[in-house]
Amino acid sequence: MSIPAIQIESLGKRYRLGAGTTERYKTLRDSLANWWRAPVRQDREFWALRELSFSVSSGEVLGIIGQNGAGKSTLLKLISRITEPTEGRISLRGRVASLLEVGTGFHPELTGRENIYFNGSVLGMTRAEIRSKFAEIVEFAGVEQFLDLPVKRYSSGMYVRLAFAVAAHLQSEVLIVDEVLAVGDAEFQKRCVGRLRSVANESGRTVLFVSHNLAVVQAMCSRVLLLSGGRLAHDGSPSEVISHYVRGASSESRWTRGELPRSEDSWAFEQIELQLGGQQPRMTLRLQVELRCGGSDVFIAFDILDAAGIPLMQALPKATPFLKATTARCRVVIGVELPPLIPGAYAVDAWVGSDFSRTHDHVRNAVAFEITESPTTGRSVAHTSDHGSIVPVSEVIECHPCDLT
Repeated sequence: MSIPAIQIESLGKRYRLGAGTTERYKTLRDSLANWWRAPVRQDREFWALRELSFSVSSGEVLGIIGQNGAGKSTLLKLISRITEPTEGRISLRGRVASLLEVGTGFHPELTGRENIYFNGSVLGMTRAEIRSKFAEIVEFAGVEQFLDLPVKRYSSGMYVRLAFAVAAHLQSEVLIVDEVLAVGDAEFQKRCVGRLRSVANESGRTVLFVSHNLAVVQAMCSRVLLLSGGRLAHDGSPSEVISHYVRGASSESRWTRGELPRSEDSWAFEQIELQLGGQQPRMTLRLQVELRCGGSDVFIAFDILDAAGIPLMQALPKATPFLKATTARCRVVIGVELPPLIPGAYAVDAWVGSDFSRTHDHVRNAVAFEITESPTTGRSVAHTSDHGSIVPVSEVIECHPCDLT
C-alpha cells in the first residue's frame, strides 16, 4: 500500500474573536496578563475547521467544494503551512507549491524576472531547476515585454498569470490552487485548466483544487470533498458529491424579522422568501414579500449582490408609486429574470421607501442563493453588468400586491 501524499488527522483550526494577542508569540508577560484578565475577558471562539480527517494519494486530483465560509481556504492555508492548526496533524510528502492569493510569495519591488527566481526558491527549487523552466513560465504567463518591470506596476491579471505560471511549472510534488483563477480572463482560465490537467496526468503530481465552478471540478478531478461548517460532509466521486451538494444547496431561502420597528407609520418587511427556478442562462428569482404597511405611498426594490457585497443589478417594478398607503399588511410577489451569472454565492437586499428619498426599511443580505453551473458548459462567463454598477431590470415578470387577512 502506497504512502499518501497528504494525510490529515482530526484537524481543527480555532480563531479567538477579540483576543489581544496571538497564541504562538505570547511572552511570559502576555501570559500572566491574559491569566489575570481571563475571568472578565469576553473573547469568543470560532472554529473554522473541526475534526477533519482524510488522505490524498500521490498523483490524485482532489477537488474541494462547499459554500462560502465552509473552511476551504482555511484548509489550504493549513496544508500550505501559512498558519498552524489548533488541533490535529498534517503529514506531507514532497514539496508543496501553493497559489492561494494573487501574487502570493512575490516581492512588489522586484521585477517579474527576479520574482520567478525568488518565488521558486521560496518553493524549494534550485536555481538550475528554475532556469530550466524559465522560458516555459514566461511564455505561459504572456508577460515578456514587462518581465523587467517591478511587479508592483503589474495589473491584477498580470500578477495572477505570472504567479500561476511559476506555481504550475516548477517541480513540486503537491500543487494547491484556490479560486484565484477567477481573476484572469476566460481564455487564461481555459489555459490554466488545461495546464492543471497536464500537470496531474503527465507528471503525476498531486493537485488540490478549490473552485465554485462545478463543471470544471467534475471534468478535472478524480475525487471531490464537500465541506460544510468546517467539517467533512461528503467524500466520493465528482458526480456523486456534486449531486449531493446541488441537492443540498438552498434553492429556497427565507428571512423572517424577529421584532418589528416601533413606528407603525413606516413600512416594514415581515418576511422575505426566495425561490430559484429555471436553468442557466435563463434563471428567475421569485421573491415573495410580506410587509406591514404604513401611511404613505412607497417603492420597493431588490438589489442582487455578489459574494463581495458589490451590487450587480436592481429589480425595480415600473409602477409609480408601487405600493399604496394602507393600514393592512400586504404580500408582494415579484419574478425577476437573472442575467447569466458565474458560479458562486449571491445575496439579495430588500428596500422600501418613499420617492427614493426616505428609507422606511432596508434589510441587507435578507436571502441568498448560489449558482452552481456556468451558462455554457465548462466555461465561466463575466457578469453582464460592469462590476459595481446597478442596472435596472427591464421587465418584472409578475407583481401582485394584495391585502392579507
